[in-house]
Amino acid sequence: MATRTELRPVITLRSTAGTGFTYTTRKNRRNDPDRIVLRKFDPVVRRHVDFREAR
Repeated sequence: MATRTELRPVITLRSTAGTGFTYTTRKNRRNDPDRIVLRKFDPVVRRHVDFREAR
């Protein structure tokens, strides 16, 4: 059986606005094997932008 960290690793989401702002979260590798992109709020530019998974 897979351990907790293998199936749901901690990932960093980095802003595409170039501000360097990041969020950290977990993702399910079985459901999202590729890099994920989420639309979240970037407080530096004060608007919603795409956040891409950083390795």
